[in-house]
Amino acid sequence: MEVVTHPDLVRLHPTGHHPDTPRRLEVLLESLTEWSEAGPAGVDQVERCHSHAYVEQVRDVRAPTWLDGDTIASETTYEAALLAAGIAIEAVERGGFALVRPPGHHARPHAAMGFCIFGNVAIAARHAQAELGVERVAIVDWDVHHGNGTQEIFRGDDSVFFVSMHQWPFYPGTGGPDDQSATTLNVPLSAGCGDEDYARAFDDVVEPAVRAFDPQLVIVSAGFDAHADDPLAGMNVTEDGFRELARRSAALAPRCAAVMEGGYNLSTLPRLVAAALEGFS
Repeated sequence: MEVVTHPDLVRLHPTGHHPDTPRRLEVLLESLTEWSEAGPAGVDQVERCHSHAYVEQVRDVRAPTWLDGDTIASETTYEAALLAAGIAIEAVERGGFALVRPPGHHARPHAAMGFCIFGNVAIAARHAQAELGVERVAIVDWDVHHGNGTQEIFRGDDSVFFVSMHQWPFYPGTGGPDDQSATTLNVPLSAGCGDEDYARAFDDVVEPAVRAFDPQLVIVSAGFDAHADDPLAGMNVTEDGFRELARRSAALAPRCAAVMEGGYNLSTLPRLVAAALEGFS
């Protein structure tokens, strides 16, 4: 699977001591031998998922500003967020893996949340439907946190099937066992779960549901914060576990793309991404 990214994401959107540090992208680019660059999304593409007023709010940030209790923005955040969304779109175009920051799956239609500015995966899914002739998209989110923003963007939309496997109860407090709908499947997992637990949940719950939906495209919200050594959560997934999650996700539809979400241990992130790339390929 081809890697799509842009080195400007190391420079843009500085966050100080925040977990979503530019070093996340820097260590990945240092570890990779090749990647392709992609350009920013257009405002019209972003506004398929976010309100015009919210997009303008991000554009107008001129100094360090907390958009919510966890999400810092500054004068280059808008540029970074457009670039992240554009890279996600390009990954869907090419069947690639978008290495981006800021992440996206907590971003709500009208607000930032949980480190996330624009919903990269959601924007890419809408692009696929609008421009690539794709009718049914499945989004499989295995970040350790529930993808509440993605869920909210597609609530009630029977053309997008959203699956989230996540630690629960945990931030952001949504995605519990009763939070389900015809095209929303939440798979809450207890703290301490590891490779076997994820594989069992995938086999027993995720794969049958996604195959019944019969998507033409799967987009993976690929978070790596369920790793045993991640500082922000309490799961025990290993490199092999991420490789297997990627392999199983890629097998769910004729087309597959992936977009990075979380993963905050700088020493483990490169090899976890490498393992996922092996699985997707």
